[in-house]
Amino acid sequence: RVLEQGGLVSMLHYLTAIQLAKKVRDREVGCVELLEHFLDRCRRYNDSINAIIVWNTEAARIRAEAADVALAKGEIWGPLHGVPMTIKESYDVCGLPTTWGVPEYKTHVAQTNAVVVDRMLKAGVVLFGKTNVPLLLGDWQTFNEIYGTTSNPWDLERVPGGSSGGSAAALSAGLTGIESGSDIGGSIRNPAHYCGVYGHKPTWGVVPVRGQALPGDLAHTDIAVVGPLARGAGDLALALECMAGSDDLESDGWKLDLVKPIKRRLSEFRVAVMLSDDNCPVDGEYGDQVQHVVDVMAKNGVIVSDRARPDIDLARSHGVYLQLLRAVTTAIQPLDCFEENRRKSAALKPGDDDYVARNLRASVQYHRDWMSVNEERAKMRWRWHEFFQDWDLLLCPVASSAAFVHDQQGDRPDRVIDVNGKPQCTMDQLFWAGMSSVVYLPSTVAPVGCTKSQLPVGVQMVGPSMHDLRIIDFARLLTNEIGGFQPPPGYA
Repeated sequence: RVLEQGGLVSMLHYLTAIQLAKKVRDREVGCVELLEHFLDRCRRYNDSINAIIVWNTEAARIRAEAADVALAKGEIWGPLHGVPMTIKESYDVCGLPTTWGVPEYKTHVAQTNAVVVDRMLKAGVVLFGKTNVPLLLGDWQTFNEIYGTTSNPWDLERVPGGSSGGSAAALSAGLTGIESGSDIGGSIRNPAHYCGVYGHKPTWGVVPVRGQALPGDLAHTDIAVVGPLARGAGDLALALECMAGSDDLESDGWKLDLVKPIKRRLSEFRVAVMLSDDNCPVDGEYGDQVQHVVDVMAKNGVIVSDRARPDIDLARSHGVYLQLLRAVTTAIQPLDCFEENRRKSAALKPGDDDYVARNLRASVQYHRDWMSVNEERAKMRWRWHEFFQDWDLLLCPVASSAAFVHDQQGDRPDRVIDVNGKPQCTMDQLFWAGMSSVVYLPSTVAPVGCTKSQLPVGVQMVGPSMHDLRIIDFARLLTNEIGGFQPPPGYA
């Protein structure tokens, strides 16, 4: 099915979720018809990408039929009535497996829905499947023993990112209408960047994470958030407002009221820019695209500074991030692993400060050590707050480069990518993810075209706490000038 949009021929499966919902409400396409269209797309293309790995087809058809009946009666369930959706495998969906790619959880089936799942269903979506993740959501590529490897639709030899790699790949190939992922180390932003779609990491605590966890876990993990991925900036804003708000434990006492954007033109914005950083150099092909975005902003009257920075030592900020991050990610290590790490940590020399050494120390730190570095974080949060009194947002890269070639050998710290002709540890890219994550700030990624090697890339926009909608709206305004989502070749 081909539809006209603004004088350009646009495929139904590449429309935004907002556009799809409008087509449904205007009776231009039925909910069942729309679902079957996406399912047909999946039959044609999913095997080669392996993005969607759990199916809920029959339940989705029943819901789509009910959505059509409701619409015929004049009932609209919500702003996304009838829009087909998939969701990251790590979210609980009642009756479907939640494994996080861990073989021991292969037979685990969720008994309830995650909060975000319930809220998106209330918004009207038709949920028909779950998308692939790396083991324990712990990689910038997406593969595990249960479901196999997910590839980037732009180049099947390359990664789609991780850990929401299946989410971004499905959106990019036009297999789903909207998605939701999670992010503690770039897991929404990095796949959006690699696959050429939009992603938003919300302010920490804005969206309940309950039900997006390992089986049995309830506590809200430090740094970690959940949030939307989409083919349009407007979809991010709509989905965020559908997802966000207090969980049941707090709902009697507080209500969320995200700050609405008030600036209507790019020329009203003041934007600080980082094109690269010594802590994590950026490949020239990618850097050229970021520079193009800066040039477009300046041409449109944006006040731009490549020197404005929060009063923070960014190298130290990255060290704080890694220590707090590993406090989270190593908390589930078995006792024998903990004891081994304690022995290795004790054997480190005082000057050992590489990635492995930092990880070892963080994995066995005392709580008093965590409290000390958390106090450092609190001071950094205030410095960022002061910075955003003068600047609307900070624009920077998402990673070091465009998507890299699949590499599943060895341990993550041993893997390298090519950056300006030199090998760079893939883990160094956590610098660009951690700069906003460690201080709980919101961050939006928007596609900005392709490199000379014809790989999609995006830019990251970091904003002040609770001003999620500001940076999403800036992404929307920027899209009007540089273009937004582009379909990968070969998926008509």
